[in-house]
Amino acid sequence: MKRETKFAALLGASLPAVAMLTLPNTAYAQNAEPDAGETREATGQQGEFLGTIDIGESTRAVQTNTATPATAIDREEIEDREASTIAELVDSVPGVTLVNGSTPIGSGINIRGFGANGTYGTDQKVAVQIDGASVGSEELYRIGTQLFTDPLLYKSVEVIRGTVGSFEYGSGIIGGIVRLETSDASDLTGGRPGFALNQVAGYNSNGDGWNSSTTVAAMPNEHVEFLANYSWREQNNLQDGNGDEIPNSEFGLPSWLIKGGVHFGADNAHTIEASFSQTETSERDKPYDSFGTSGGSFGNVDRDTKSQVATLGYTFDPIADDAVNLSLLYSYANQEIVQEYVPGSSPYAPPGGFDVVNADQQYETHKVTLKNIAYFDTGSLRHNLRIGLEYVHKDRLDANSAPGGTDKRMAAFLVDEIALFPGFTLTPAMRWESQTVKGTLDSGADASYENEALMGGVSARYELPVGFAVFGSWAYTENLPILDDLENDVYMSQSEQAETWEAGASFDHIGLLGRSDRAAFKVNYYDTDLTDVTSYSGVSAVRLEGFEIEGSYAAGNGLYLDFNINLPKGEQTDTGGAVSDWDNTPPDSYAVSVGKRFGDLLNLRWESYFAADADRNGTVTEGFDSHNLRLIVTPSGGLLDGLALRLSVENLFDSYYTPLLSTRPAPGRNFKFSISKLF
Repeated sequence: MKRETKFAALLGASLPAVAMLTLPNTAYAQNAEPDAGETREATGQQGEFLGTIDIGESTRAVQTNTATPATAIDREEIEDREASTIAELVDSVPGVTLVNGSTPIGSGINIRGFGANGTYGTDQKVAVQIDGASVGSEELYRIGTQLFTDPLLYKSVEVIRGTVGSFEYGSGIIGGIVRLETSDASDLTGGRPGFALNQVAGYNSNGDGWNSSTTVAAMPNEHVEFLANYSWREQNNLQDGNGDEIPNSEFGLPSWLIKGGVHFGADNAHTIEASFSQTETSERDKPYDSFGTSGGSFGNVDRDTKSQVATLGYTFDPIADDAVNLSLLYSYANQEIVQEYVPGSSPYAPPGGFDVVNADQQYETHKVTLKNIAYFDTGSLRHNLRIGLEYVHKDRLDANSAPGGTDKRMAAFLVDEIALFPGFTLTPAMRWESQTVKGTLDSGADASYENEALMGGVSARYELPVGFAVFGSWAYTENLPILDDLENDVYMSQSEQAETWEAGASFDHIGLLGRSDRAAFKVNYYDTDLTDVTSYSGVSAVRLEGFEIEGSYAAGNGLYLDFNINLPKGEQTDTGGAVSDWDNTPPDSYAVSVGKRFGDLLNLRWESYFAADADRNGTVTEGFDSHNLRLIVTPSGGLLDGLALRLSVENLFDSYYTPLLSTRPAPGRNFKFSISKLF
């Protein structure tokens, strides 16, 4: 059966099944309550105005208004968590597991059992985007650089788990996607003409590290805005909970960002915006194997890594026309890794080192995306239609273990959120993608392959007026062949195929125990089958299923509670038909934080993380618990406005543990202090 036919058949079969089941960002939520931390108007039985109520605020809002398993991290949380890497920033998201998250090199992200592992920094099933640009490599042998950037460059990070919310962003996204958005000048000036300066400086005791981030924002008038940022972060080698040094965990990481926009036309409906960011680091006499799983057999290298992202976009969003919100975005992402073997550093390598160790890597991705968002009615149906075209051109430098060549793709996508009747939304989604891969084989012969796939899904959500909702979805995607497999004729004509079913429920209510409290809860079950596997040696199929649970409660007196639970289970089928545990399955984990806000001045929070023992094919990884304590002080009045002081103690009890999927111990106790001021 052709893949297009299979997709059509599965879609047709799924429609009845999801008739009570929606996709991301439902536009017509029935329970239109304010966000946590805001105020709402209170009315009596006759509708008379009684005043305003301050709603309790937790750390992070649970995304109860969508069927998509998504988590959003805003700028306040980015600064409050004092994370050294993007990986450390997203480690509290259910379903997300880190592979060595405390350094930018040798770390990666695993979502629902896919993504980084101890051999490669990624397996293409977890995507990373910065301002819409697709960043990172496909497969880098024993080098992890998937999240190679500084957290303080960004105003928000969104993690979308699974396939159901991915069709606007790419194909083959099975684990999920991490979407980062850089700051705008208007974010610092409050959207008003003026000038703003934001300075962040911090220190961490473990590794004797420090960081600084300086952002200058200017809006001369309502038509022009400009922002520039320079960030520097460095640390020495960390120590684990036993007081032993964690080798090769030192780094220096300079980053910078420039971004500007021009708004013009009636009501500033037209916008042209451009940005450029760069992060780089240099390593000297460090192991080639940044994951540290080969016992040093490859030897050491001098390595320079650079990551660049550039965007140029145009949007047209007229206030008077809901059917037009047009955007055209060009993005460019470049990753360069230049490395040279250190003579004599390996007893196993020839005098000049292994070829793979001396190989320079470069990945360049050009992408053009044309998209329109339209709100309109057809009879009694209300639509939020997102439709677009995309062109992607990837260039890769030829290197040992990483064949060079080009991967050109054309894609079209459509997501239509249809409000059929009050409380019920049905959302079909599709993505068509074609591919032409060209390169030169080791024999010197030219190779060319063409593939295409039709992907998509359907989801639904029904919400009752009391804030309770049920939802579910089905999604099918294909991971098209990659340049890494250029020498394998079979793999270059075979897409990996994944089918995911999800179902769940959510509850979001203000005034549960008191008129100013807020409770939110969301539980999601997923079941993913990956077949025609080419990414993992000796594996023909992988199945992952699990529960992801998120919840929060915030009282009007400042007390709050946040928690999440991740309960995954995975198995693999090898090429001989034998079934065993999927080695990349994360452990069962539980995270909870309890805090108290003392007005707008103090926020004191205790965070705990528990990982259960994990048995993967007879290899048992011991579980652990880790605890953090955070204090955020935000005084106000006069010169104190815009000032924030943050003090954290991570791994409070100095526990020694190595998380499952990681290849080195976690850092021991770490005191962190930072100060920020918006002028």
